[in-house]
Amino acid sequence: MRLQNLYKKISAEEIDAVIIYKPANVFYFSNFRGDSTILLIGKNFCRLITDSRYTEQARLQTKNFEIVKQDEGLFKKLIEEIKSCGAKKFGFEGRVLTFDEYNNLRENLPGVELKSIEIDSLRQIKDAAEISKIRRACEIGDKAFAEILNFIKPNVTEIEVAAELEYLMKKFGAEKNSFDTIVASGIRGSLPHGVASDKQILSGEFVTMDFGAIFSGYCSDMTRTIFVGRATDKQKKLYNAVLDAQLCGLKFIKKGVSGKVVDAAVRENLTRAGLEKYFNHGLGHGVGIEIHEEPRLSKLSKCGSLQPNMIVTDEPGVYIENVGGLRIEDTVLVTDGAPETLTKSPKNLIEL
Repeated sequence: MRLQNLYKKISAEEIDAVIIYKPANVFYFSNFRGDSTILLIGKNFCRLITDSRYTEQARLQTKNFEIVKQDEGLFKKLIEEIKSCGAKKFGFEGRVLTFDEYNNLRENLPGVELKSIEIDSLRQIKDAAEISKIRRACEIGDKAFAEILNFIKPNVTEIEVAAELEYLMKKFGAEKNSFDTIVASGIRGSLPHGVASDKQILSGEFVTMDFGAIFSGYCSDMTRTIFVGRATDKQKKLYNAVLDAQLCGLKFIKKGVSGKVVDAAVRENLTRAGLEKYFNHGLGHGVGIEIHEEPRLSKLSKCGSLQPNMIVTDEPGVYIENVGGLRIEDTVLVTDGAPETLTKSPKNLIEL
């Protein structure tokens, strides 16, 4: 089905074949997970070009691909293969190839037409196998969150919490973490991407943890904010306002709704709470082989209609400079009916 969809894209773009260089797309279309590799795919050929480090791995991981070994340079071999295949119009990932790589192809392929195309969007709707892997990655994150609650206490540093989370995810089956783990406590909670620092966590502070696991090549993403000590009424009110906005997002993540509409609904919810001005990023993004994929849930979203088996995040946050902030995030599966949250960890305010 993946190659069939790619062939439809090739026809729609009026090209003969496509050059695939982005590792996520190489994996998606061939199941090969090494680097320094290019796919050359046309209606009558599927070639995987790599070097001797990966030829055995490629034979084990791929089906229906001719494995082409290169010894003198990846792009030199690509040019040779393009010349040999007989096609004249090639699509390439314009956002992936460098300027120098593109010029190299253009200068060495006279008479060949090169057209920039976008193929990442072909990964938006997940198949059953992909959903199963992302579900498993989310389960790993949930297990790690349950355990980290026993580790967090005053005077432990953010880096120590991040390290423990990453250890726990690997212990429970992750290949590695999906991205640099975010742990932001106290005043650092105003940093949406506050990667863990050497700051000590203190009593009376929120601790926001944004983390994810990779399982069989697929990512999970979740954020939970807990409180060390006992929260004041004002702090509880702030937390509950963000939670209410996050739950609002879940009501709108359904078939047929646009990414802009979901984002706008959550912003309206935060506006009623007087907090929208402190929410300074999009509501969510797709999750899959990459941690940030299409579709987006934001003011700039290009997604006109969510479809079943898309997987997105729902992650409103409030970030108040010189004060702090918090975020709550789920990874969510779009279905024909109500959305399914794949991250199951509790979202009520946890006080440690």
